[in-house]
Amino acid sequence: MALKKKTTASKKSPGGALRVVELFAGVGGFRIGLQEAGGFRVVWSNQWEPGKKKQHASDVYSARFGAENHVCADIASVHSEEIPDHDLLVGGFPCQDYSVASTLKNAKGLVGKKGILWWQIHRILTQRKHKPRYLLLENVDRLLGSPASQRGRDFAVMLSSLNALGYTVEWRVINAAEHGMPQRRKRVFIFGEHNGPALKKGFDAEEQLLGKGLFAAAFPRAEAVSACMRFELDKDLARLTRNFNSKMGRSPFQNTGYMYRGTVWTMKVKAANMRGTVLGDVLLPTDDVPREYFIAKRDLPKWKHLKGAKKEQRTSASGHKYHYAEGAMTFPDALDSPSRTIVTGEGGPGPSRFKHVVLTPEGKYRRLTPVELERLNMFPDQHTAGVPDGWRAFFMGNALVTGVVERIGKALLRKHRG
Repeated sequence: MALKKKTTASKKSPGGALRVVELFAGVGGFRIGLQEAGGFRVVWSNQWEPGKKKQHASDVYSARFGAENHVCADIASVHSEEIPDHDLLVGGFPCQDYSVASTLKNAKGLVGKKGILWWQIHRILTQRKHKPRYLLLENVDRLLGSPASQRGRDFAVMLSSLNALGYTVEWRVINAAEHGMPQRRKRVFIFGEHNGPALKKGFDAEEQLLGKGLFAAAFPRAEAVSACMRFELDKDLARLTRNFNSKMGRSPFQNTGYMYRGTVWTMKVKAANMRGTVLGDVLLPTDDVPREYFIAKRDLPKWKHLKGAKKEQRTSASGHKYHYAEGAMTFPDALDSPSRTIVTGEGGPGPSRFKHVVLTPEGKYRRLTPVELERLNMFPDQHTAGVPDGWRAFFMGNALVTGVVERIGKALLRKHRG
């Protein structure tokens, strides 16, 4: 099936819009959220999946938004001067294989095919004469505690390197479901402002994080559940890499924080937990669901076994016997609450512990369709149509909830316009 261009996610931004560059664009989650917010215009984008002959995500992106100023190439091969001037750089940089090199000069950064891409963001920012005023980045929340040997070291290096580039940084772990959205998807969002405002006398970090900051404006009514802690980051990245949290304690980075000129303030906050859309709200009528998404009665025992609690002896590939235990998962998935987090392995008919299964009013068990997965991430219906369904599920497992970006975008516009 050929990819057809959609217009539902391509609203034009008004004149004077903030210019956006979208890195690691996937199928355009950041772009959709910002366009829903209004006042943003994407001027350049990049998407590349290493090791793949077919670039399905890039194809979807181009079909939905147009191929102009979209580059399907390894970002490491793109010269910074090829990227147009912009006001906001966004990206959900890949989260695999965290391990920081010993020095920035010789850095291969976060080791692994995808993990090194943080340093590509850093390279682009470093080489640009006119740096973007704003950054908005997204990652899994475990970033704040990686690697296991030095909890929080990777995030500390990122903060310190952004500080050296002149950025003030704020972060917040956001669970979309706590803000009325249909999926329990927890991600850390990182906002940077180049040459941000100087701290005023009597600066109150708790007031910043709960009242005056960008994330407080986008997601109000959070409350503190821990005291605000302050510490300094080493500006020498090699020394920071060697010494940060070397005693392997807990990460000092809590779920929200602020960094200004190398000083970090961080605390744990709790969201107000607003009830909104639930899994049952996004489901298609049973008659509209293709037959292949229904689970045959003969396969139900296997699904129930995988979803159920287990205490069993297993044998490793080397022949070692060990005891394995895991708790039960809700089966079928509850329709009166937000869904569990979509994973990249959501596609395909095979039984799985982690795939969603719902029970229809007619008493039939079935998996979720691509459109329903799109709705859980608040994408337009059929946004990923035109590629195999397994890839569509993979994209949604990698995507973000666009409603979160929309709310941050609206708060950023209010801040920018003062």
